[in-house]
Amino acid sequence: MEGDEKTQIYHERQRLQFCLLHSLNNLFQEKDTFTRENLNAIAEKLIFDDPNKGTWTPLSAIFKPHHNALTGNYDINVLIAALEGKGKRVIWHDRRNGASSIDLDGPEDKLMGIILNIPVRRYGGLWKSRHWVSLRRIGGVWCNLDSDLAAPHPYKNTEEVRDFLDSIISGGAEVLLIMNDEN
Repeated sequence: MEGDEKTQIYHERQRLQFCLLHSLNNLFQEKDTFTRENLNAIAEKLIFDDPNKGTWTPLSAIFKPHHNALTGNYDINVLIAALEGKGKRVIWHDRRNGASSIDLDGPEDKLMGIILNIPVRRYGGLWKSRHWVSLRRIGGVWCNLDSDLAAPHPYKNTEEVRDFLDSIISGGAEVLLIMNDEN
């Protein structure tokens, strides 16, 4: 995005409730960095490793503890396990500090990107859920890679990113900083 060269941005669009899958692939800027099969396997392993497994019911086959087998809708545990499997570290941002405490201008090899978990209401407020969204700096420019958007949204500057983050934090969003491991 800097200079004359046009940076290609990979952007997956929303399907069913696979926003976590889309946000991860958008974060890594590559198709199939993760697949449904990868995330389902991670979710199944989390269930298998859980010492407090619940009792089985007929709906357990569909509504699993860490995801919905049909539509996706993966939870934070799947996200963290997936990212740690790729050598990333997830830091939960303390919402009391606001976005000003996030180093958006730091070296790109430190902060890989940001994943947001945003509360959403659909169908006139009848359906409440949460939506995963990735932000990443590409070619020196921060972009919103929300799978609900028709195309990635580049921000003018880091101040605009901070304003956006502050507005969604005040609306109940969680902010997760995705760090490149320093090993």
